[in-house]
Amino acid sequence: MHDASHAHAHHGPGHAPDHFGLSFGIAAALNLALVIGEVWYGLAANSLALLADAGHNFGDVMGLLMAWGAIVIADWRPSNRFTYRMHAASILSAFANGAILLLATGAIALEAIRRFSDPQPVASTTVIVVAVLAVAANGISAWLLSRGGKSDLNVRGAFLHMLADAGVSVAVIAAALGIMLTGWQWLDPVASLMISAVILWGTWGLLRESIRLTLNAAPRDIDPHEVRLYLAGLPQVAGVHDLHIWAMSTKETALSCHLVTPQGHPGDDFLQRVAHELHHRFDIGHATLQIELAAGVCSLQCESTV
Repeated sequence: MHDASHAHAHHGPGHAPDHFGLSFGIAAALNLALVIGEVWYGLAANSLALLADAGHNFGDVMGLLMAWGAIVIADWRPSNRFTYRMHAASILSAFANGAILLLATGAIALEAIRRFSDPQPVASTTVIVVAVLAVAANGISAWLLSRGGKSDLNVRGAFLHMLADAGVSVAVIAAALGIMLTGWQWLDPVASLMISAVILWGTWGLLRESIRLTLNAAPRDIDPHEVRLYLAGLPQVAGVHDLHIWAMSTKETALSCHLVTPQGHPGDDFLQRVAHELHHRFDIGHATLQIELAAGVCSLQCESTV
């Protein structure tokens, strides 16, 4: 016999705190001002490394604005068509952020390779001054975003980019100092390639995880096998099937599954307790549990999972 009842538990919306709106706004403004300054003085100083950092920072400005916009959109009221609100906007934002940075990396690397065969003089003092200001701006931006960097992939992507930018600007300073002391103009394109490597290293994991979440994969910090073992180990449960775990956003995770309980319906208290444990143990805040009183009676549209 198939019990048609469903248990559904939802533990809070989990949206980003209001202070992130101000944090994103300040970080975006700082980085936009930094981009303008780096382009102006990068052209004046003929520094590809400074221009490369400007291109990277412009990508971060776009990423910050997209991440900020995704947080705002995700909080819109649900509609008849978008019943889960617009939670997945944060996943799309993380993906777009990574894609933009990868494109910027390719352009920087190609220009750096070209400059090896055509080295050009660089005004080192100007580069150092602007790069020091870039370290300060990116450090402040990273600090503003640091509180959400661990719990939200969208915010973590923005935070990592700010942190990486500070490190990249340090590399620009080092290259300018090297040119000033040795006269080796090839240090400028070398620094540009180092910047490209840093961007690629920091972006690849973000892009890979956002693609996984877009394809409804279980978040990387949740082991579906452990979840299945927990559910199967409940005293009233004789079987678990159709277990699905997916990300609703970069912060919220959903689960649905069928529990076979041949001794009868375990009651609402059981379902609420299981939902609470799923949230406490695995950070799954949106659980839908369907009870079946006998094994092997799932309808044809049910999809078995392993």
